[in-house]
Amino acid sequence: MALLSLENVSVAYEQNYILKDFNLNIEKGKLISLLGPSGCGKTTTLRLIAGFLEARDGKFMLNGKDYTRVPVNKRNFGFVFQSYALFPHLSVYDNVAFGLRLRKVNEAEISKRVHHILDVVSLAGFEKRFPKALSGGQKQRVAIARALVIEPDLLLFDEPLSNLDANLRVNMRVEIRRIQQELGITTVYVSHDQEECFSISDQVAIMNKGIIEQLDSPSTIFKYPKTEFVARFIGFNNFIHFDDRREAGDDIELKTGDIVFRVVKNSANANGSKKGAIRPDDVVMGTPEELPAGGNSLPGRVKVSTFLGRSYQYVVETALGDFTVNKEMELPYLNGREVRLQFPGEKLVLVE
Repeated sequence: MALLSLENVSVAYEQNYILKDFNLNIEKGKLISLLGPSGCGKTTTLRLIAGFLEARDGKFMLNGKDYTRVPVNKRNFGFVFQSYALFPHLSVYDNVAFGLRLRKVNEAEISKRVHHILDVVSLAGFEKRFPKALSGGQKQRVAIARALVIEPDLLLFDEPLSNLDANLRVNMRVEIRRIQQELGITTVYVSHDQEECFSISDQVAIMNKGIIEQLDSPSTIFKYPKTEFVARFIGFNNFIHFDDRREAGDDIELKTGDIVFRVVKNSANANGSKKGAIRPDDVVMGTPEELPAGGNSLPGRVKVSTFLGRSYQYVVETALGDFTVNKEMELPYLNGREVRLQFPGEKLVLVE
């Protein structure tokens, strides 16, 4: 049974619906990320759960109780903001203790819980420092400690790492995952960063225009996107539209004109779709001498070459349109070079 359920929820500003008949279930102890482009509804969903927004329709259930109309101050949720939102005039200790004092917890218990949670976030010994004396990563740890010290029923993150530099973001996402797993707290995490979400989540919800296009484990989404939107969002640049599709034993045979492709059959491509998607890294490219003609292959001509550091990225012109291909090599193919592309059947995914 899900700990948290949003059931047919709608949120609108006047007549502009951000979420409409929206559904989401989260199991106890899991970290789920809401991921998508700006305006997809992920932050609105988080603010609805937190209690900052009220649903026009639908129901929000938490642990079997109806939270739809429960005010924000009555929800025992920890919220970590993008801007840290620390009190500059309070020490680290007093910032973390703030929520406990609002709840009238006695000072002995406050001291015990604050010191414990500062140890969990690796800030023991920082109790007397003020926010101005902390790095960005340390401020974020204080914000996480403040959210956790109240022993919340739910932990909510709103793009918590967007203000940090690249190296610190990597370190902090590892810390967030470590803390979440150590405490076993149910967590909802909002970000627009795909790598960030995939690295720390039990499940990821890819959102688009107020709906969830796919909710799955990060590895499943990465390998088997269900829709064209999800595929494009996670880096599948190449698409092929087929005219015919038929079952062929353990494969699916697809045709466009006289060109035949075979795709390995699996649960992800059993939806009757005739649109294939493949990543630039998964297309095999070589000279016509290196890659003989056959199934799942196309002759082409290099149109554009771009240096990426470890590899070169090519735009290759073919009878089925242009394809983007990444290939590690010492000497690049020159524009105009005749090449052949192969599309491995286990890498070509069928999407809706």
